[in-house]
Amino acid sequence: MIQRIDLRGRRLSRRALLDILPRPDLGVDEAVHVVEPILHDVRTGGAAALRALAERLDGVRPEHLRVPKAALDTALAELDPAVRAALEEAIRRVRIVHAAQLPADHSTELAPGAVVRQRWIPVQRVGLYVPGGLAVYPSSVIMNVVAAQEAGVPGLAVASPPQKDHGGLPHPTILAACALLGVDEVYAVGGAQAIAMFAYGAVGSEPQDGEVLCDPVDVVTGPGNVYVATAKRLVRGVVGIDAEAGPTEIAVLADATADPGHVALDLISQAEHDPLAASVLVTPSAELAGAVEARLVDLASATKHTTRVAQALGGRQSAIVLVDDVAAGLEVVDAYGAEHLEIQTEDAAAVAAQVRNAGAVFVGPWSPVSLGDYMAGSNHVLPTGGSAHFASGLGVHSFLKSVQVIEYTREALAEVADGIVAVANDEDLPAHGEAVRGRFH
Repeated sequence: MIQRIDLRGRRLSRRALLDILPRPDLGVDEAVHVVEPILHDVRTGGAAALRALAERLDGVRPEHLRVPKAALDTALAELDPAVRAALEEAIRRVRIVHAAQLPADHSTELAPGAVVRQRWIPVQRVGLYVPGGLAVYPSSVIMNVVAAQEAGVPGLAVASPPQKDHGGLPHPTILAACALLGVDEVYAVGGAQAIAMFAYGAVGSEPQDGEVLCDPVDVVTGPGNVYVATAKRLVRGVVGIDAEAGPTEIAVLADATADPGHVALDLISQAEHDPLAASVLVTPSAELAGAVEARLVDLASATKHTTRVAQALGGRQSAIVLVDDVAAGLEVVDAYGAEHLEIQTEDAAAVAAQVRNAGAVFVGPWSPVSLGDYMAGSNHVLPTGGSAHFASGLGVHSFLKSVQVIEYTREALAEVADGIVAVANDEDLPAHGEAVRGRFH
């Protein structure tokens, strides 16, 4: 079911590991020719283009592109009480963690009268995308919205695909989650067209839209399929984005002390997302590898989404990687840079402290990725495809910009005037120096 990669006795460079370790074919480059016309149509056609695209791609023509407030209220009123309680607890935990992320403004006095301040300012408006393909993700509503709210963003809009089974509106649980969070600007728009709407705005074309359907945003965040990722790549620069999210992935670094049942369950939990989802076990224990393989066969055949799980585990993106020891395993997982990395080893906390590249690290047998998906308080919108080497997961920082404020007195400027003139002349920019010198004549 799942391939094996044997690296025992081989200490490879990061470049060599990247060539060997499994990754899915994302097809972003191939998707460009599909996405570019969609971006153009939405930019020029507004609401009419959005309805036509929904009819063609989602199989339903929404009556309301912007979800009516009554539909949000109804969805919340009809939400299963157990689900509502769980979502409310998740919101509470995520809000506490993200409130603690807020950076403090600070001021530095370099000399008397020479002050540089750093201010953190939220962007004005954000577009938050919530996918609605193979699964329903109210948890993604929470992760996106709470981070933006705690950053202090005044304008939030959510988009999620229209559902044929729900009258052209997003899934009711998505709408209920928005209502719980106090978000009333919600759009029944999915895929690349949602990203285009956020980036360029959209003018209404029918009476219920009004003159403007959706104003442009400053930042777009949220996961999605290859077309969403491609659209985000193409509008980057028009708006800020969090990342080009690819299929979800888990890596588990485990030794002989790990429970093979736990490991197999966690690999399957990611595999059920998508046939392209990646599940990777890195271990120095051949015995654990064999036991996990056996459990995967049993558990995958019994799970609800057995076909999807089998495709993901059997795909080129999933593998069991055998290494010489935990230290070698750390080198492998750092090269891989997983979206989710579990450490199930002896002294797991000490091993986890050595990890450099991961979207989120889950320490020990009682911290499964599923915990982070819903109730840990951490954010589950994380870098994929190895981008954890340079990118962070979603947080309040995703919606903040740093502004430096410089305030010098006459005396403080005079103290550095000669240095400014010297460097300006050396750069052959004499007017820069004169802009300083001229103030003292």
